[in-house]
Amino acid sequence: MVAAAVLALAVAAALTRPAVDAPLVAGIRAGLAVDGLSALMVVTVAAATLAVLGYAAGEAELRTARFVGCMLLFAGAMLVTVTATTLAVLLMSWEVMGAMSWALIAYHWREPESVRAAHTAFLTTRLADVGLYVAAGAALAGGVGSLALAELPAATEPWLHVVAAGLVVAALGKSAQLPLSFWLSQAMRGPSPVSALLHSATMVAAGAYLLLRLAPLLETAGWAAPLVAWVGAATALLMGLVAVAQSDLKQLLAASTCAQIGFMVLAAGVGGVAGGALQLVAHAATKSLLFLAAGAWLVLLGTKQLGELRGAARRYPLVGVTFTIGAAALAGLPPLSLWVTKDLVLAAALEQNTALYVVGMAAAVVSAIYSTKAVWWIWQPPPSDERRVRRIGTDESAVRRNAFLPLSVLAALAALFGIPVLAWGTWELDVPELLSGGLAIAAALVTWRLAGRIGAPSLLASWLGLERLAHAVIVRPVLVLARALARFDDRLDGSVTALARGTVALARGLDRRGEGAVEGAVRGITDGARALGRLARRPQTGQVHQYYAQAAAALAVLALVVIVMG
Repeated sequence: MVAAAVLALAVAAALTRPAVDAPLVAGIRAGLAVDGLSALMVVTVAAATLAVLGYAAGEAELRTARFVGCMLLFAGAMLVTVTATTLAVLLMSWEVMGAMSWALIAYHWREPESVRAAHTAFLTTRLADVGLYVAAGAALAGGVGSLALAELPAATEPWLHVVAAGLVVAALGKSAQLPLSFWLSQAMRGPSPVSALLHSATMVAAGAYLLLRLAPLLETAGWAAPLVAWVGAATALLMGLVAVAQSDLKQLLAASTCAQIGFMVLAAGVGGVAGGALQLVAHAATKSLLFLAAGAWLVLLGTKQLGELRGAARRYPLVGVTFTIGAAALAGLPPLSLWVTKDLVLAAALEQNTALYVVGMAAAVVSAIYSTKAVWWIWQPPPSDERRVRRIGTDESAVRRNAFLPLSVLAALAALFGIPVLAWGTWELDVPELLSGGLAIAAALVTWRLAGRIGAPSLLASWLGLERLAHAVIVRPVLVLARALARFDDRLDGSVTALARGTVALARGLDRRGEGAVEGAVRGITDGARALGRLARRPQTGQVHQYYAQAAAALAVLALVVIVMG
């Protein structure tokens, strides 16, 4: 219900385009606004969240307040991210999104592998997130006191370049672009609905969205736009090859996410903001569909290995057909959505740099290869000795019932989203488009014949070895340092506790042995003071002649003292 209400509000916001701005601290503003780019994103995020939560209702272990609450906070942080107009608000939502991603990846916290995967993803993205803080400080130093995103290109030099560098690092890290792509592999340890949301419309898409939003800053900095474009193109190609080498369906989809996000990053670098935004939306629908279908097979069959998924599409036709539609869209086959949006990106790249276009086209062909490979495996006849049965404890009817609507709607979006793009006149059929479509079809046909013989080079199968390197350079040192600090904290806590216990023991000893003597001394002093008081009252008789006598005696004593002292 909450997700449905959020979708309704998102649609209303996209139509009305609200904006709010208020002072946060002295000189720094907190702003949120829905414009053309963010309107597209708020509806996409809300729709993906609703579809994923609707599907998750079919899994008993995910029908918990902890899971739903974390998912809603995760999506809420993404909504704030895409509507933030100032860097201060963006930082806050960015932090919440990172924290919730850690909680969701480690949802099965009793499993050590899930916790380690969450640590890897969290520490890697946190390392890149430092760039946001650097960018905020540089923006203040460069004269952008309000930290408004639209004003960042006006920062003075050299701070302008520091701002651009910090934001580029943070965005590339969050979007799992090279060389930080490996963390997305570990994120697969989370439940499938988490993967579906994280890989489609949230978190991974946040970095690409930020680069699209800040395309003017990249262009103003000069060096940033070409760097971003080449990182995106390289990631699209190399991570596509990594996807081809995977034998685990979820790992294949994870690597393909890095590759497809690479097209959006490429769009930001070449100024193709419209194409990148539409690519983001089409990819969100397609990848949500594919991950939910993979999750359904994992729940029903207990496997995500391609070799063990033979016949899965035949056994569960709804999941198989919708997965095939999503894979065809991911492959860039005409006339499906990603064919249109991907060509918008490639057209923008062609205008800027022919080499970028060639790399992007090669990456598009690779997309057709890994997508077709996945489809080939699930439609193969099962082995003759197949004895797989439904997993014990799995409510198959609930999974099918809750998967029907999300998978059907997402499949329709993945197939038909390109039609509105054509209707709006933002895309024209030309030789490059015909070339990309033809190459995708040719690659799909060749792959279908050779899918069973596609090899898996160890370097590609291991995600270019980046995961092991990062674990050795980033994750392990940080965890070792954290454990050392934890031990130091425990020892410090022990010392403080021992000191406190000693103080308590001393107080108890004094209470038993010294308090009586101290109390006796105090009582003696008070009794003496009372006695002196009683003596002091005796001369006060009220008779004048006695006062004279007392004064005379006092003078005599004083005179005697003077004589003696003299």
